[in-house]
Amino acid sequence: MGISKHPSVVTMPKAEKPYPSILAFLSGRFPAISREIWEKRISEGKVLDEKAQRITLDTEYAPLRRVFYFREVCTEPFIPFAEKILFLDDEILVACKPHFLPVTPGGRYVDECLLNRLRGSTGIADLAPLHRIDRETAGLVLFSVNKKSRGLYGKLFLNGLIEKTYQALSACQPLQETASWDIRNRIERGEPWFRMKTAPGGVNARSAINLVEVKGGMARFTLQPRTGKTHQLRIHMSGLGFGILNDRYYPELQAESEDNFDTPLQLVAQMLRFKDPLSGRNREFISERELLW
Repeated sequence: MGISKHPSVVTMPKAEKPYPSILAFLSGRFPAISREIWEKRISEGKVLDEKAQRITLDTEYAPLRRVFYFREVCTEPFIPFAEKILFLDDEILVACKPHFLPVTPGGRYVDECLLNRLRGSTGIADLAPLHRIDRETAGLVLFSVNKKSRGLYGKLFLNGLIEKTYQALSACQPLQETASWDIRNRIERGEPWFRMKTAPGGVNARSAINLVEVKGGMARFTLQPRTGKTHQLRIHMSGLGFGILNDRYYPELQAESEDNFDTPLQLVAQMLRFKDPLSGRNREFISERELLW
């Protein structure tokens, strides 16, 4: 049994009265985990409130309050690829993540995630990711080291002040040799729950996509997300008719299977650029990971 050393967190959303029990909320929020298992975790003191106090089966539901819990998995897959720390000071850490490794605990992954690997290798228990990239995507992730300055760096993402550039390959070859697209649409959660979809309504997802080169039946693109919706770049590329090579979700959901480490998703978070909110210096970090080009 793998048990996380660091708690995960979920926020109780607004709800109509009468409020559900916390046990009912957790069971509904995480349907893959049975009600009996959640009841056992609560009874064993593995579910805490914001004050790090044990939640009991009688603790009242509190909208917008957070619940902390320790993830457990019976067997955890091993990801045989290493991350690399590109930069570390008293405020931030920049790491380059391999394909297949999640940024934070989720699903079958507890210790096998970038966050917990870095906590182990650096000894920095307060390390926290300032953004996410998909488990299938490789490349740069920015972490906060210092709780006191965390909000300043977080606002860079919130206010769109981080320039992010990705590289992608598609086996769908365009007719033209160079082209650019400015994609603006709405992305919402689809079915099944882990797959996103475009939907009518106000724009909440924007990406700039550029065709760089066509060679050997493949096309290489640079992508610059202006927003940070889940699977945004994968959906936008698929919507153009240029599905990213080895994408198991888009345009069509593939049958569930074990990871094939020989066919990683051809999407890399290659560059981060921003003005440091503390020093005022212009910072740029570039991944050395390459596509199968």
